[in-house]
Amino acid sequence: MRIIFMGTPEFAVPALIALVEAGHEVIAAYSQPPRPAGRGKQLQPSPVQREAEARGIPVRHPVSLKGADEQAAFAALDADIAVVAAYGLILPRAVLDAPKHGCLNIHASLLPRWRGAAPIQRAILAGDAETGVCIMRMEAGLDTGPVLHCAKTPVDQKSTGVLTTELAQMGGRLMVEVLADLAAYPAKPQPVDGITYASKIAKSESRLDFTQGAQHVERQVRAFAPAPGAFFEFAGERIKVLEARIETESPQNHGTHFTTTPGEVLDTQLAIGCGIGAIHPRTVQRAGRPAMDAADLLRGFPIPKGTHLA
Repeated sequence: MRIIFMGTPEFAVPALIALVEAGHEVIAAYSQPPRPAGRGKQLQPSPVQREAEARGIPVRHPVSLKGADEQAAFAALDADIAVVAAYGLILPRAVLDAPKHGCLNIHASLLPRWRGAAPIQRAILAGDAETGVCIMRMEAGLDTGPVLHCAKTPVDQKSTGVLTTELAQMGGRLMVEVLADLAAYPAKPQPVDGITYASKIAKSESRLDFTQGAQHVERQVRAFAPAPGAFFEFAGERIKVLEARIETESPQNHGTHFTTTPGEVLDTQLAIGCGIGAIHPRTVQRAGRPAMDAADLLRGFPIPKGTHLA
């Protein structure tokens, strides 16, 4: 098939690779424009742009697809189908209708649950037992189109980083299966029950909320790892928590008295009291420093028992 690929972040790269390796002709890749990044704030191409250029695929990165000229240029590619994976721009009707077989999207949730921008993080925060990938035919609504193919995976104790990698590979595999025989995967309308929306993650959500139960706090850690990183503040510094476990033992076993004060450091190993139970950060990171074990942090940056964290 002659395919236009539309994607931006690392999540989309495995699908691009899978399509090429399956023998499809990717005639163009659309991606978000290069953004300033790093200490020098130099313009950096997206992961999809880098991969496409390395494979000799022409890359386009318009700031919008609403203009008539951009829509005409898209239609002129005469594609059989467009494959979309976390592209980041709204596709107008003229773009959706241009390819012979329309536009198919790789969406990282079990639709209709978690339509929208942040399905992986929201599934973890909500404590979902499973998530997955759906191949969906795109229409004007937000992730409302009919579904052609799905696969599931347990969430378990996975972080967003781990789940993103797993679902990205899954999405590429499912899309190749669909494109091998479109007729074998009829589009089925999404159920009207069970619709939820995965709103964009706000910066304030990554601050650990110790007034919640330890289970919720641990989910925050996994949902925001590796980026932006769930955090607490101490001595004027922001400390990211990249990995944590729920404390199942009584705080008395750590040489302290039981406390229900949220945010109190319960021992010399950085167990932290929550609204219910406690958590124990395992991997942490100070600003401008590499990630490290909590024990290594405490050797050079002690956080005394009895400290109240915010």
